[in-house]
Amino acid sequence: MIKLLLAEDQTMFRGAMATLLSLEPDLEVVVQLGRGDEVVPAAEAFQPDVALLDIEMPGMDGLEAARRLRTRVPATKVVILTTFGRPGYLRSAVDAGVAGFLLKDAPVTELAVVIRRVAAGERVVDPSLALAALSEGASPLTPRETEILAASRGHGTIAEMARGMHLSPGTVRNHLSAAIQKLGARTRAEALDIAESKGWL
Repeated sequence: MIKLLLAEDQTMFRGAMATLLSLEPDLEVVVQLGRGDEVVPAAEAFQPDVALLDIEMPGMDGLEAARRLRTRVPATKVVILTTFGRPGYLRSAVDAGVAGFLLKDAPVTELAVVIRRVAAGERVVDPSLALAALSEGASPLTPRETEILAASRGHGTIAEMARGMHLSPGTVRNHLSAAIQKLGARTRAEALDIAESKGWL
């Protein structure tokens, strides 16, 4: 029997998926969660074979939860489920040690096959996502440019961002300008939109 942890913040979708997966004779959902920050403690308690994680959850996103699982409960394999086919997400998932990456609109029968393959030690990625990730390439932004562009989401002025990040305003301005230029954007907001749409933030 393959024991599953299911983390998904949409209650109805989570319940439906748990019910459908439980119909499979070799799969058992041992714990269901609605928040990403509950994943590691639950995995430590239940020791699931496979964790099915939504990519966007309150508390902690699925990719960060996957990174922490790899360290804290390495025997648990991770399958990321997402509605977003953003190429950058796949690259981040691979870097986080994720074993499976599937779009949520895949049939449950396909998900069950992916779970079995991942539990057996394979890595399984939705073919259309793999192709998109290969054609898109890696983010052109440096880690610091990515960090500052992401931080600009919640801050108003350059000075406020600089204070919050303990950097000089000139450093923040230079990195933001470089990020905007590399992404071919005209404004900070446009650069944010581009980076988010590609899954680079």
